Amino acid sequence: MKIEVSSDKHLKYAEEIQLEIADSAKQRGTGISKRSFEYICEKILEGKAVVAFEDDGTWVGFCYIETWSHGTFVANSGLIVSSKFRNLGYATLIKEKVFELSRVRYPNAKVFGLTTGLAVMKINAELGYKPVIYSELTQDEEFWNGCKTCVNYEILMSKNRQNCLCTAMLFVPKNDNEQIKVEKDEKKCSTSI
Repeated sequence: MKIEVSSDKHLKYAEEIQLEIADSAKQRGTGISKRSFEYICEKILEGKAVVAFEDDGTWVGFCYIETWSHGTFVANSGLIVSSKFRNLGYATLIKEKVFELSRVRYPNAKVFGLTTGLAVMKINAELGYKPVIYSELTQDEEFWNGCKTCVNYEILMSKNRQNCLCTAMLFVPKNDNEQIKVEKDEKKCSTSI
């Protein structure tokens, strides 16, 4: 399996990614926000995603990054693995790669995620994320608008965006002088695993 930072050559996977996200949300009945085909294409073209695929070109998985509050927050979102490749450890590898991309591009940003999935919580914890209350996340309206397609959106709004069924997790860089060493440049980050 290869995991690469996205580029136009990965656009061929966008429809499959979008359908897998929608199918997964429907099957699980839990908090997965849908993403449009256009939005996924945008993330791919911006190089703000990672795409995993087999040597024969079969799509395996995807995750993207989005910045909020003028780059002070980065979200690793949309982690999805094709149903054919689940429970093989690929989600961990994809999450590690998108986290690396986040740290290379935005080394001073706080990295966060919202999830209802125990597996994702475990991966996040291994990367150094800690559970936090929602008020420690970005308050950017556009981020919270992204939750509108989630089945739990009404719960979120009834709680004034203070909590929901998702667990909020946050990675905070130590400080400017003790940053985790991010010696990899984007060229190295774009190499395959």
